[in-house]
Amino acid sequence: MENNTGIVFNIQRYSIDDGPGVRTTVFLKGCPLSCLWCSNPESQRGLPEITYRYTSCKRCGTCVQVCPAGAVTLDGGGVHIDRDACTLCEECVHHCVPEALKVSGKKMTVDEVFKVVKRDADYYEASGGGVTASGGEILAQADFVAALFRRCREAGYHTNADTCGFGDPAALCKILEYSDLVFFDLKHLDPAKHREYCGQSNELILDNLARVVKKGVPMVIRVPLIPGYNNSEDNLRALAETVKAAAGDAPVNLLPYHRYGANKYRMVDMTYRLEDVPELTQEELNKAKAIIDSYGLACEISK
Repeated sequence: MENNTGIVFNIQRYSIDDGPGVRTTVFLKGCPLSCLWCSNPESQRGLPEITYRYTSCKRCGTCVQVCPAGAVTLDGGGVHIDRDACTLCEECVHHCVPEALKVSGKKMTVDEVFKVVKRDADYYEASGGGVTASGGEILAQADFVAALFRRCREAGYHTNADTCGFGDPAALCKILEYSDLVFFDLKHLDPAKHREYCGQSNELILDNLARVVKKGVPMVIRVPLIPGYNNSEDNLRALAETVKAAAGDAPVNLLPYHRYGANKYRMVDMTYRLEDVPELTQEELNKAKAIIDSYGLACEISK
């Protein structure tokens, strides 16, 4: 593998929602999409960055004083970071007693990540679990993910690749070589709407969906269901028809919209644009499931 290091922003142990059994999920920085409903905005930029939790800040001004680049300022609204001027020296983080300032993202080697992953080998064996790579977007760090998955395979750990499908086909194939399962996101079937809501068209995503099918790796189609954006009957039918034609035996998992990540946006100087979007009712979720079911596809609603 060409790249033995990756930018990781979280390693979540004892995960039960990212594949079969008990798992360790490795979250990677960097995503080519900018979905309006993204619940991990800190994952979108590809490099480490300073995050700021304003509710923890004491407004002491120490961070302003210690920043050698003059990138930190303080006013009545709290701390502000000039991200173009920031050199990521981390002086502000080291001197922040209430830990309002932190670094999201760390360069790690495959060996370093694997040392964390292997701690729960007994749980993987007992539960049929394993390791999931998620993001961000894993195709952006394909060499690293493939190298990690190869180590996991050698150790007998089940591997799951969680992807939005937007990335270099060669990168996808590298990861698929060591993947036991793929979680593949489908967000909207209209290319123009996909570009409007996610920042990119969906043509490459659909092409890569076909590549996963051709490789024969088991796959789960995951659909973040966002009211007013992609839960229309027309889109759900188009989605079901696409899945049926391309990957007829792949189950579909509906992921109901939530606002759990909304507060993270301010931490990385981004604006959350779906504040006024309500969560789906159970009736709306059941209706969406019924549409998918009507195509003979196995469909579940995630909790």
